[in-house]
Amino acid sequence: MLTINDTFPAFQLKAVEAGPSEQFIDISDQSFNGLWKIYFFWPLDFTFVCPTEIAEFGKLNNQFFDRQTQVLGTSVDSEYVHLAWKRQEKSLQSLPFPMLADTTRQLSNALGILDPKTGVAQRATFIVDPTHVIRFAMVTDNNVGRNPKEVLRVLDALQTDELCPCNWEKGQQTLNSQLTLA
Repeated sequence: MLTINDTFPAFQLKAVEAGPSEQFIDISDQSFNGLWKIYFFWPLDFTFVCPTEIAEFGKLNNQFFDRQTQVLGTSVDSEYVHLAWKRQEKSLQSLPFPMLADTTRQLSNALGILDPKTGVAQRATFIVDPTHVIRFAMVTDNNVGRNPKEVLRVLDALQTDELCPCNWEKGQQTLNSQLTLA
């Protein structure tokens, strides 16, 4: 699996556009240049844990946006399946970020998160800085949903470019500022 300080792989994928739109768009690793990016992967559409996470990322989208960060959700399902799920699942109908379709599994495979037994992406999250360097990587068991608020907290810590203690939250002193005061 690619991890901290690795370059996020080049890709070009179809996606369902953000919001209530039913348009398909092309997104690549060069889209949203100059921004931080949250790439999160789920195993399959029309499942049970996935919409809870996706909807929660959607609720926090404005906070990510305020931090010059683009959220991008991805699974191995096609853009057509994403659209059908978006139409059916009320919590996804106005999703404020695109849903990427890794149908060839090329991106999931390049990241090292393609489950060899099931052929679907693992439940993975990557925070990628504006220079395309992975700064945070996490994979959880497919039965356990991740915490988007924790992803936001880690993004805040990374964006300080300082030492941040356990459970640090935006607005608190970093270790750098504590050492300076001593």
